[in-house]
Amino acid sequence: MEALLCKRLGDPTSSFESPIELSRNHPIPKLDSPTAVRVKVKATSLNYGTYLQIQGKYQEKHPLPFIPGSDYAGIVDAVGPSVSKFKVGDYVCAFVPVGSYATFIVQDQSQLFEVPKGCDLVAAAGLPIAFVTSHLTLVHRANLTSSQVLLVLGAAGGVGLAAVQIGKICGAVVIAVARGAEKVQLLKSLGVDHVVDLMNQNVTASVKEFLKSRNLKGVDVLYDPLLNWGAQILVIGFASGEIPIIPTNIILVKNWTVHGFYWGSYIIHQPAVLEDSVRKLFSWMEKGLITVHVSHTYSLSEANLAFAAIKDRKAMGKVMIVFDDKGNASSKI
Repeated sequence: MEALLCKRLGDPTSSFESPIELSRNHPIPKLDSPTAVRVKVKATSLNYGTYLQIQGKYQEKHPLPFIPGSDYAGIVDAVGPSVSKFKVGDYVCAFVPVGSYATFIVQDQSQLFEVPKGCDLVAAAGLPIAFVTSHLTLVHRANLTSSQVLLVLGAAGGVGLAAVQIGKICGAVVIAVARGAEKVQLLKSLGVDHVVDLMNQNVTASVKEFLKSRNLKGVDVLYDPLLNWGAQILVIGFASGEIPIIPTNIILVKNWTVHGFYWGSYIIHQPAVLEDSVRKLFSWMEKGLITVHVSHTYSLSEANLAFAAIKDRKAMGKVMIVFDDKGNASSKI
């Protein structure tokens, strides 16, 4: 099978001594337990965390060499004798710490989620990280309501687009920050209440003006100086690779609440919550309430180009590795 190997730490967009290498004859993984499921991967997502992981800048470290890749979707290829949830031919999606940048992957049935028949598997592969992260942080952690204001930075990225769509479903007033006219237009098409274009607008001034025009006191959910008294900060990752420090004296005076969110820990501590979240998100997709926007698709051999699209912030929504397909796509259920 094909598999992308990270053999050393470094920038995967580099053309000189790249840390990633395509293996075309990698061993197909075998079922390793009675409840194991082997999936033929149709598509797998690129996330900024994976980009940092290959550079050795992510909080989790993996021994070299390893196969990168996190969320994916595909078709069940083989099942262990005790598997009861799935059968060969079923559509599934999942999240792994590493390993999805390969033609086949093996996971326990308990870690797989059913994808409704008829769902675009490329879109399904873009759902576990971006949409589950946004859904759990906004709905389960922050308890976002229709009376609140949500401000989303980096709103045209995968997690950002998920957040603004879920924010609108919750009935919140949604303010989005992005860079460039094309990204601004996409966000407006999703019904965002106010968009700040970093190319020609100051975030603080623009948001303050909008809040004043709506007679709103401040932002209730985000990490920003404009946060309202009693607001909530959602810590979901560190795109710069550096961990920021939130001044605790301001948290005290402003009565802010800080929520940490790490996807992987839910698999261990609250797997039922994850499953409910995925089920709810697929139901919203079927109703047309949310869309997984895929701006770029690449083959596994073009992984360096895929990472460059992430690094250079060219993507609007998701960048995907697609097996058996090439070209650009905009996918929804």
